[in-house]
Amino acid sequence: MSKKIALVTGATGGIGFQVAKRLGEDGYTVVLSDINDEAGAARLAELKEAGIEADFVNIDVTNEDAVNAGVGSIGEKYGQIDVVVNNAGGLGGRSPVEEMTTDFYRKVMALNMDSVFFVSRAAIPFLKKAEGGSVINFTSNAGWNAGGPGAGIYGTSKAAVHTFTRALAKELAPAGIRVNAVSPGTIDTPFHAQIKETKPEVFASWANSILLGRLGQPEEVASVISFLVSKDASFITAETVQIGGGQALGI
Repeated sequence: MSKKIALVTGATGGIGFQVAKRLGEDGYTVVLSDINDEAGAARLAELKEAGIEADFVNIDVTNEDAVNAGVGSIGEKYGQIDVVVNNAGGLGGRSPVEEMTTDFYRKVMALNMDSVFFVSRAAIPFLKKAEGGSVINFTSNAGWNAGGPGAGIYGTSKAAVHTFTRALAKELAPAGIRVNAVSPGTIDTPFHAQIKETKPEVFASWANSILLGRLGQPEEVASVISFLVSKDASFITAETVQIGGGQALGI
């Protein structure tokens, strides 16, 4: 049996890289995708130094043609894709709806929803060649609470990912492919480095809204994904797992 292949989008960032590293430690050949070639090369070297078989493909996940070409090249090279982790996404900025430009709206939706649709669609033929493929999407608390000030469209895009996860799980179940999502709370990544450095009191206060009294670590998100794509989770599909230390309760 050939080695299992895992594709992780947005894989040079804090959570994405830890997911790729964990899956590599689990025995997958990991394909990192991102739009930053320099960061991709550095992360690739890091994984290979750790003895992990890895590859890097530059894919702009908001570009339909780029996704079809990139995912297609991965599928053709390896013959199958066993796991897809749609990690790429982001806030994209903030804007109240009254002042929001159509371009901004489309940019945020493309970053968070189009990307998941494009990558998943392109990967399905190769997931069907695997023995029980698995897709993991990333949603957010904002998908339930509609996000903070100016983040309404971000929340809307993540709510769409939640529903798309369930729809895709229904569609792919007959092929033995499971589709789940994770919803991380506030995770201590380089994304928050600036506020951590410039406003440590604000950064520290974030823990007050979390039942467990601390921020999460990228490795804690990676370990849940490791479980969800494993045989231990073989009867779990169409679920969204909160990884937020109880943050979703909004204490």
